[in-house]
Amino acid sequence: MTDDEVLDEFRAAEALLEGHFILSSGLRSPRYLQCARVLMNPARGARLAQAVAAKLPTVLRDRITAVVSPAMGGVIAGQEVARALGVDAMFVERPTGIFELRRGFRLEPGQQVLMMEDVVTTGLSSREAMKAIHQAGGEVIAAASLVDRSNGVADLGVPFFPLIRLDVPSYDPESLPPELAAIPAIKPGSRVAA
Repeated sequence: MTDDEVLDEFRAAEALLEGHFILSSGLRSPRYLQCARVLMNPARGARLAQAVAAKLPTVLRDRITAVVSPAMGGVIAGQEVARALGVDAMFVERPTGIFELRRGFRLEPGQQVLMMEDVVTTGLSSREAMKAIHQAGGEVIAAASLVDRSNGVADLGVPFFPLIRLDVPSYDPESLPPELAAIPAIKPGSRVAA
């Protein structure tokens, strides 16, 4: 799937938004890709997930025995990628503010895992999720996402395979360009800014 085809999927779902957005990281952006909206159509989600799975090198894909995603945003993406890979899907969540594996999910010691995100901006949530996977006994051998908003800057510490890399500017709330500062900010994401 080409970058244009990926963006066409977002446009078709009305999931490529413009305005003034507060990202999960607390940074601000003039553009937002609403992955929940693009994934609400199961056929579209399956197409995107199959494209993610196809990006994984065979040597890694053959070792992955589970996909673990951070809740909330990564759950559907993780489920669909796990389906494409033919492995189990699980998720970590933050009941007390720190990611942990719950709901009877369990990883065998050393089990090789793909950590799947919807969007990576700074990589903070991804690194926190990978720490929880490690604490649960898993070994994250690769990470993937539908969108890498960092355009390759985020370092996850493992091979990272986003479906699309975008150079979408993000700003500290205290350093907004005037055109962005003039627009009311909205928070479309799933996590309260730190």
